[in-house]
Amino acid sequence: MDRTPAPIFRKHNPIPSSALPSSSPAFGTPVHPLKPFNINAPKAAILPIILPPATLRPLAFRTFTKKHSLTLTSSALQELASFIGRHCGSGWREEGLAERVLEEVARSWKNRNGGVIVEGSSKELQEILKTLEGNMSGGKIMGPNRGLPRGDSMLDVQEGDALNTRLGIRPALLSREDSNASFGMSALGVEEDEEGDEDINDPRAWLKVLDAYEQPRLVYNVDKKHFERDTSKPSIMPSASHKTTLFRNRYNVIHQRLLRNESFQTSSVSSNRKRTLQRSLSNQQSLKITPIANLLGRHGSNHMLLGQLVILPTGDLAISDLTGTIALDLAQAVAIPEDSAWFCPGMIVLVDGVYEEEDESVGKGLSGSSGVGGTLGGHFQGFFIGQPPCERRKATLGINGPGGAHDNTIGGGFGWIDFLGVGSERATGTKMRRLEQRILRAPSDEHPEPARNRMIVIGELNLDQPRALQAVRKILSLYASEPDGSAPLTFVITGNFTSQAVMARGGSGGSIEYKEYFDALASTLSDFPSLLQSSTFVFVPGDNDGWVSAFTAGASVPLPRKPVPDMFTSRIRRAFATANADASAKTPGACVWTSNPSRLTLFGPNHEVVLFRDDLSARLRRTSVNIKRKAAAHEDAENIPPESQPSPTDPSETNTDAMELDAASSLPSKPEPSSIPSGDTRAAQKLVKTILDQGYLAPFRQAIRPVHWDYASALHLYPLPTAMVLVDTTAPPFCITYEGCHVMNPGSVLVPGRKGVGRWVEYEIGKLGRLREVTL
Repeated sequence: MDRTPAPIFRKHNPIPSSALPSSSPAFGTPVHPLKPFNINAPKAAILPIILPPATLRPLAFRTFTKKHSLTLTSSALQELASFIGRHCGSGWREEGLAERVLEEVARSWKNRNGGVIVEGSSKELQEILKTLEGNMSGGKIMGPNRGLPRGDSMLDVQEGDALNTRLGIRPALLSREDSNASFGMSALGVEEDEEGDEDINDPRAWLKVLDAYEQPRLVYNVDKKHFERDTSKPSIMPSASHKTTLFRNRYNVIHQRLLRNESFQTSSVSSNRKRTLQRSLSNQQSLKITPIANLLGRHGSNHMLLGQLVILPTGDLAISDLTGTIALDLAQAVAIPEDSAWFCPGMIVLVDGVYEEEDESVGKGLSGSSGVGGTLGGHFQGFFIGQPPCERRKATLGINGPGGAHDNTIGGGFGWIDFLGVGSERATGTKMRRLEQRILRAPSDEHPEPARNRMIVIGELNLDQPRALQAVRKILSLYASEPDGSAPLTFVITGNFTSQAVMARGGSGGSIEYKEYFDALASTLSDFPSLLQSSTFVFVPGDNDGWVSAFTAGASVPLPRKPVPDMFTSRIRRAFATANADASAKTPGACVWTSNPSRLTLFGPNHEVVLFRDDLSARLRRTSVNIKRKAAAHEDAENIPPESQPSPTDPSETNTDAMELDAASSLPSKPEPSSIPSGDTRAAQKLVKTILDQGYLAPFRQAIRPVHWDYASALHLYPLPTAMVLVDTTAPPFCITYEGCHVMNPGSVLVPGRKGVGRWVEYEIGKLGRLREVTL
């Protein structure tokens, strides 16, 4: 892997501070001493020239290619030459005007995640040039005080260089790292001089809940090896071709992730590390994926396939990739590692085995239709099957740092991609970590109060059960009694808010009864005004909630699903407005009704938490494929996952094999309750590994778990989030870390089989969660 420092950390030649704009551009006289900040002078006239693209090519090559690792097309070079000739005139070379323009265009292109290739016909380049045109005077780029939108961040504000900043000149002593630190900051509103801002003292000012319908829709471009923003208008009922695009994007994301795994990289240096997937050919040093179409004419040869498990019209199991489909026989297949994950139709899996042509087949339904509909004749005899190993978040973003600091960069990765619209890791990560260290204070001897950076996850809350509201009241009273200033950042409450789909039953009740349940919840929340003033409450709906449950009757609804309508939650919003009316805090408490799934970010890309409510465990058991298991004598020695143990302070630093769970955490709040039984721990590990390896929240067939095709990018878990709240009432409650991602499941707030016991998860953001219980 290339370990060349990224351009953001390379030194550059600063612009001399003496190059101040003159009060008389025609004669070059200095700025008048009595008016040092006279920036309202009329713009200097520039005589346009015709600048040939070939003349500008050497300078553009040094700036875009060598400095920023971008590739200019001929059309883009023509656009830049025309722009520079029109706005910089004859001084484009002697005064260095063109170099500054090219530098800002390249930086703005990276800020917009435009990709590696800069094309002249792209909308992004036209917008950059249009913004730049309105902020130029005398061929020079003016600063933010001239009206430059902060989304482009062309010039930075730096303390100690007030004169240069107000006059629109880049400070001479500005380091390369800080000069690029403003990329992607427009979504957060961060500036260098925010140290004295009162809002910065409340960490909730940096807390953001992202609805699935608001997240950027990204598509992986195989040719450019880069993620691109899908600019087409999404639709709930798109054309059928969008379904193919959904599968293609899922496959491409996993394929490029897999090729970066060391097991699939060819190297002349042999590795002694244990490989993730075992092959029957022990002398093979690296694994290789074979496209299905390449199996033709290779009867009896051994191959490894990467594809999606599908069901043929005949009812047989098959595997499909971008090149074709072939019938799959898993009668002799063994999972690697054994019994560590689920395998269901709709999942993308790795299968190792032998291809058998038509003559050797055993009468498959489509064995005689070679090539029809992309289906190959014969079948593929699988011997080993496994999940594609997931990739740690730091490896995806191309960052690394001692002690989990993430302050060093390594080659590769997608650090410049703004996956959620809150700023990219390379642009805002370092600054966000500095803010977090200053704002969030860990408990100490001097400040023994509880930590502020806590997230309280209350599982499924059935409001039609009176004891559920009693449990919520008991839980909130525990945190309301804590010292002032130590309230948790956020409370996450998930549905189903009714045990049955009330609006689908007809008869009495219906929507009126549904609203009364939320009115009862508003009455309970109103008893804790201190929490409503200092915390953010996030509500995630379930399949039984309105409006979609009115016609699905509680069955699986398409994902992502919209939040509960405002007409049912008006009383809860009024309770927050009443509590905040008497509060003096500059960042009042809030209630957010979000989609399912949704994302919660803290300090930009520093912390990303996925919120998802679904009974995944039951669906996996119903639709899974039966895989052969080894003899019982081998199970005791080989099939037992690692024992439950607390994760280290930084879960992402645990070094383990890529296909195994790196840690499992089951931390009861009191020493009296027993820890999770080993059987439940294995079930939790199996569920977590399946979902994170798939990198997708709905790895099922469309008939089993429908997905809105145009919004499927919101279901991707790539890069891996720092934490994930997976509320699954059909799985045991757990807190488990896998490949640096901490996954928590509180289950239902009322513990099944234990009368008068409430359960929830308390998660210290960036560290670990723990299961807590209370007696009602």
